[in-house]
Amino acid sequence: MAEEAVGTQSHDPDFPERYREFMRTGWRDTALDVSPRVEAPDHAKRRSELSAAFPGETLVIPSGVEHVRSNDTNFRFRPGSEHVWLTGEHDPESVLLLRPTDGGHDAVLYVRPRSPRDTDEFFTDRDHGELWIGRRHTLAEKSTELQLQTAHMDELAKALDDSAPGRTRVLRGFDPSVDAAVRSTDPARDQELAWVLSELRLVKDAWELEQLQDAIDATVRGFEDAARALPADRPISERLLEGIFALRARHDGNDVGYDSIVGAGAHGTILHWMRNTGRTAPGELLLMDMGVENRNLYTADVTRTVPVSGSFTPLQREVYDIVYRAQQAGIDTIRPGVAFDDVHQACMRALAEGLASLGVLPVSVDEAMDKSNILYRRWTLHGFGHMLGLDVHDCAAARKERYREGSLDAGYVLTVEPGLYFQPEDELVPAELRGIAVRIEDDVLVTPTGAQNLSAGLPRTAADVESWLASRRSEEFRLPS
Repeated sequence: MAEEAVGTQSHDPDFPERYREFMRTGWRDTALDVSPRVEAPDHAKRRSELSAAFPGETLVIPSGVEHVRSNDTNFRFRPGSEHVWLTGEHDPESVLLLRPTDGGHDAVLYVRPRSPRDTDEFFTDRDHGELWIGRRHTLAEKSTELQLQTAHMDELAKALDDSAPGRTRVLRGFDPSVDAAVRSTDPARDQELAWVLSELRLVKDAWELEQLQDAIDATVRGFEDAARALPADRPISERLLEGIFALRARHDGNDVGYDSIVGAGAHGTILHWMRNTGRTAPGELLLMDMGVENRNLYTADVTRTVPVSGSFTPLQREVYDIVYRAQQAGIDTIRPGVAFDDVHQACMRALAEGLASLGVLPVSVDEAMDKSNILYRRWTLHGFGHMLGLDVHDCAAARKERYREGSLDAGYVLTVEPGLYFQPEDELVPAELRGIAVRIEDDVLVTPTGAQNLSAGLPRTAADVESWLASRRSEEFRLPS
């Protein structure tokens, strides 16, 4: 990357005044061609729903700030999901302020607009200067695009000072300067804002479902890319497959929705194996848990387990079929009004029955399913799934009674991802099972009458996985176009 401009680093140049004066002149002003975003009415509706939940109160929802990766380089910025859901804004340091009125709330988005040419910011400020990061929107351009009133970030402090003490709630943890500006005497009030926002996001509207399907479709293409590059007869790096999928994610979307898990062989037994330092091996299984985050920041979350050689061994197939039956049992359970835990129990019972058939379960299935026992969990490790949307683990601040201890509703999108994991050091299972891991994960929409598998573009049965892998391998790998 280029050498940075003036700031606090030892290598920053100290520009002479004549140069500064020269740089402030001779610039033609240009306008961005912006138009209202198609989903802007959805954002306005969501703000109205939030407003109705907190009449007479000021609400503050920041987008977040950039974070240092190393020295003077930052991680790529990703705004807070609640802020995106309410505004569509993707830039750092933006703050949505909802101020009470007689009819509800006025919404103002405080942003840092483009660099003026009569100051030095645009050529000296590596964090905000347009010579460093590119053209930013004017306030008018931002307002047109988002269909939302905008104001300069410099005016935010006064607006926060003018808000009524004890009647302001902040979504905390995203912007330290905002957290410091609005002192909280009752953290429970801010926590209530967080859980209301999560619960409002549980049901996905039509536009959100389009975004999720877009992310899932790109994820299917990414899995196909990885399959084309996976040889049957020789090892390759887990990171090669990770990188191939990441290429698809950056090309077709914004990024990966989370760090990809590419677990070859026994690495598949590690739930969050993200180091991806291993290598595939013919005869072993490969577990890939990957998802594309699309350009509007909605993410997929899909897992497939494939036989590297192209065909499952009899034992691998037996384990795979158990997990498939468990996943199907969970999907078959899903419909509005069904308890979240009922889906979990359906998946876990099928897994426990499979463990019994393998001769692994040390107690009866009924005894294992007793909540005072759950010995089956040694080999299943996690629940059946989670909500999905702008976050891979979406709506995480929702209250238990609306989420894990609640019931499903039409418009929810959740993962169904049972798995079996036999650790290589586990002496309570036969040696031939040790190091085998299978997880199958799909993204499922709760419909008014049941469930729709949004990631059905990837096969799930053992036979279909083998056929799919063979078909993809017969195709030449090509860069996305």
